[in-house]
Amino acid sequence: MSTLYLVATPIGNLEDMSPRAVRILSQVTLIAAEDTRLTRKLLAHFDIHTPLTSYHEHNKRSKLDAVLAALAEGDVALVSDAGTPAINDPGYELVRAALDSGHTITPIPGPSAPIAALSASGLPTDSFLYLGYLPRKANERGALLKQVANFPYTLIFLEAPHRLLEALTDLEASLGDRQIAIARELTKVHEEIWRGTIRQAREHFAQNPPRGEFTLVIAGQKSSSPGRWSEEKVLIAIKFGLKFGESPSALAKRLAQESGWSRKEIYSLITEIQK
Repeated sequence: MSTLYLVATPIGNLEDMSPRAVRILSQVTLIAAEDTRLTRKLLAHFDIHTPLTSYHEHNKRSKLDAVLAALAEGDVALVSDAGTPAINDPGYELVRAALDSGHTITPIPGPSAPIAALSASGLPTDSFLYLGYLPRKANERGALLKQVANFPYTLIFLEAPHRLLEALTDLEASLGDRQIAIARELTKVHEEIWRGTIRQAREHFAQNPPRGEFTLVIAGQKSSSPGRWSEEKVLIAIKFGLKFGESPSALAKRLAQESGWSRKEIYSLITEIQK
């Protein structure tokens, strides 16, 4: 069977393109790109002449069979507009379909805005929760933030410039005035990583109109009383852990270390939820 390569591409600086990525994109029979116009410029820069096809959120259903058909004939590469494919784009569905058809999936690692922002944020990196773009609607955004407000993990979100101030207002209301790092234009000439509290960030960007796509890295909730978690908090943590793919045994072990509950108690709750 053929291989579907998930090829990470630069998020700004073209020097971040790896030699392996260039080689793979040159060798595959087809490149499925989120935006063929952007990818065509990238390929021209590296003198790559592999055929392109579009594969994005609005045509993923109609294009899926065509990409799978190409995979049946040879190796295919998937690229996003920038960064690592299958993160905040429809790549997941293609990966799942390719696996179901018996193909090999091979990641070609490289740039990723959320990971780059996290590593430079100055906030804890040992345990974090990445949740993509904040919901556009205020009620949905508030509901999500309420769910994660008590999590001890560093939180990572993406946000568009025209919604940044509104998002910061809701973040402060739901999470309190925590430490935050706000990154934009990563790896580009005007790269900026702003650090401070959420309130300070809101004041700063009210005076300095936001430009570019933003990655928000926010400190997790610090426990004011390091005792046993409430059952409600444990249940929320279990649901999020399962949602993001943790195995029941690993989840029970981790939460037992963090919550003051025994591993047996947590595993019993996991079993009830799964039923």
